[in-house]
Amino acid sequence: MFFALTDDQQAFAATVREFLADRFDLDAVRGVVEDPDGDGHPLTLWKGLAEQGALAVLVPEEHDGLGLGLLDAQVVARALGAGVAPGPWTTTVLAAEAVRLAGSPEQQARWLPALAAGETVGTVALRGEAGSWDGRGITVDASGERLSGTASPVDYPGVAGLIVVAATDHAGAPGLFLVEPGAQGLAVRDQHTYDGTARVGAVELADTPAEALTGGTLSGADAVSAVLARGAVLTAADLVGLAREAFTRTVDYDRDRKQFGVPVGSFQAIKHTMADLHVGVTMAEHAVLFAAHAVDSNDAGDPATDIAVAVAKAKAADAAWAATGAMIQFFGGIGFTWEHEAHFFYKRARRRAPLFGTADEHRERLAVLTMDR
Repeated sequence: MFFALTDDQQAFAATVREFLADRFDLDAVRGVVEDPDGDGHPLTLWKGLAEQGALAVLVPEEHDGLGLGLLDAQVVARALGAGVAPGPWTTTVLAAEAVRLAGSPEQQARWLPALAAGETVGTVALRGEAGSWDGRGITVDASGERLSGTASPVDYPGVAGLIVVAATDHAGAPGLFLVEPGAQGLAVRDQHTYDGTARVGAVELADTPAEALTGGTLSGADAVSAVLARGAVLTAADLVGLAREAFTRTVDYDRDRKQFGVPVGSFQAIKHTMADLHVGVTMAEHAVLFAAHAVDSNDAGDPATDIAVAVAKAKAADAAWAATGAMIQFFGGIGFTWEHEAHFFYKRARRRAPLFGTADEHRERLAVLTMDR
């Protein structure tokens, strides 16, 4: 079977890449990285993404969205990864997906248009500190529609106008809940991260009033699993965009950089390493495309979809670690300096690779999913 992005999907990706190149390049990224006390949410970038339809990509048309699929959303994630762009795009899209999949018509009508337009920033609080990403890492308890516990780390909780929280009831059954800023018992504690292109924190809840997401096509554990799968695919897409850009920049540099009168890229050791990296990144790119297609095409909890998601996330994490590590090494001395952008790529890959499951966690999941098949 021949599988490729459509012309419209390729054009959408090109539009986002051109926007970043013109209006939020690496100099603008550096401004966010070198302002650790800032909120990491540049409004110029946010408004531009909203204008491009990047925030509305998965929102149904009846709620002012584009009504597209995860295969379309992953092209945006890949472009943002390539541009090491800051901001809460992924978390806002996932919050909207939670409302779309699990929310009632009234909840969808209230939140989806605002999320699609960028008027509301969303985030998701789906696990506790060092907890697993398979739903067992939930550390918030639900008593009716009151939540207690801590979710951490959470991306961009300080700017979020809507927090989707995963919590378990007294019987251990998981579900999704909506919490708004200013709610009684809610506290957001900033946390340090070495990745300057992000802002993270802990969401602390103490008998905090929340609104259960109910009445949608999915509920309970199925809704949590669906959001986690989409988060894994979008994070994998960000990582392969990051990996491809790091690889391309490294190849271009080593074609021009000379030692002993010849380009260093002509050295056999470098050529072989670059060839291996290219294969690894390409395979990860294809795995992400197929995983997004699988999520769009199959029912939640389908084993084949779970396998595709696990393969994509594991390969993307490995590719990003390898490509950004090689970028540091093969740029030579300049690659180790604060002045060079290589560390933007390296630190982003290091932080994002474990999100929604490390490569090892997904390989373990693959073993479980395939052992008896």
